[in-house]
Amino acid sequence: MGRKSLSFALFFGLLLGLCLSTRAQEAKTVLQSATKAMGDVKSIQYSGSGQLGILGQAFTPGGPGSKSAKEEMTLVEPTPIRKGGGGPFAGEQKQVNLVSGQYAWNQPGSAPQPAVAAADERQLQIWLTPHGFLKAAMENNATAKKGNGGTVVSFTDGKFKVNGTIDAQGMVTRTESWLANPVLGDMPVETAYSGYKDFNGVKFPTMIVQKEGGSPVLNLTVSDVRTNADLALTVPDNVKAAKIPPVNVTNQKLADGVWFLAGGTHNSVLVEFPNYAVMIESPLNDARATGIMAEAKKLIPEKPIKYLINTHDHFDHAGGVRYWVAEGATIITQEMNKPFYEQAWKAPRTLEPDHLAQSPKKATLITFKDKYVLSDGGRELDIYRIAGDIHNAVMSMVYLPKEKILVEADDFTPPPPNASLPGPRSHAGTVLLYQDLQQMKLDVATIAPLHGNVVPFSALQQAASTEVSSASK
Repeated sequence: MGRKSLSFALFFGLLLGLCLSTRAQEAKTVLQSATKAMGDVKSIQYSGSGQLGILGQAFTPGGPGSKSAKEEMTLVEPTPIRKGGGGPFAGEQKQVNLVSGQYAWNQPGSAPQPAVAAADERQLQIWLTPHGFLKAAMENNATAKKGNGGTVVSFTDGKFKVNGTIDAQGMVTRTESWLANPVLGDMPVETAYSGYKDFNGVKFPTMIVQKEGGSPVLNLTVSDVRTNADLALTVPDNVKAAKIPPVNVTNQKLADGVWFLAGGTHNSVLVEFPNYAVMIESPLNDARATGIMAEAKKLIPEKPIKYLINTHDHFDHAGGVRYWVAEGATIITQEMNKPFYEQAWKAPRTLEPDHLAQSPKKATLITFKDKYVLSDGGRELDIYRIAGDIHNAVMSMVYLPKEKILVEADDFTPPPPNASLPGPRSHAGTVLLYQDLQQMKLDVATIAPLHGNVVPFSALQQAASTEVSSASK
């Protein structure tokens, strides 16, 4: 359950041409009427409570002028353990996201953190709000046509196309647009507004429901609305100077023919076989996949990547899988993931065509239920589904028995060197992972996590015992 408040200020110079088409003239008339009915504001702040969903983190595959915004969220989790999504937490977490023009940043404390890649989407979210939509549509020479539930007004702002439905009372009841997503392609973003109420002369919905790719990400009940508050955001200097960092891939040799590929927020593992190689995990997107492919070619230039092993369907771990399809690799994943991937990969990718869209190729998948083994030339690689995993229903891990190396995702993220262990309840999956390994009697010496640094098995033992001890107090 979360409480979410958002305020934004929009200042537009309306530069409309003198010669408007019939559809454009109709749109202008509808927008002017809607602005009069809803209230013309320079900024609006609303707050309420409801539920937030995290896109691409479902427990089961496919489950559920000056332009500025400040979004403050206080997330309240009443229970310390939950299935799916990010790591469990107890108590409250505060999150502040900001955007001003082309700049985006987060403010977790006093130090601003640049969020360069988030700027476009945060700007789009302004246009998807009722009053933001009216402002942007007037600025961008919108057109209009009759549709279900009223008049559908459409405009294009940069690379985004935005549609909005305005009913007979002049209320914006729905907005939609599309964002590029590595897994879902041209992903629809749909927001429904209902229960309009008068807040000191301004009409605003009391119910906001947003879906991304068909999955609910926001269900908010609005309790308070304030208009024309000052939102003069000053962009911090470090945010102005920030650029999207280039992909950095480093390698660490774990054993003969086994390399840990790191250098970012997500890791992969390269395993050499006599006549081919296997890549374990391709996270994030094509850019990361391109980087780890380049590193693999440096390490073993004469051998193709025959297999790509995918641990689970969460978008940050599956965003680069399509790249390997285009490269001719066979994808190995748990059987429940196959229908989700096959359906998701059918979606068009016109906003940001990826490697597979540019070089179409039919995907070859090998699926398994509980275990799959690759064995060749004296090397064995075992893939297990982690039974009872609380982060993902079909989470898989990879074990190299000869080298005693375990590759796992999300259940255990070691802290940086010389840092203390994660706090109590940081991730109950750590305890369950340790217990599973004990029950399976796997002889593990090294943990190669897909987040964090390579650590000895004793680090997992210590983290699990710390969490068990803290939970029992």
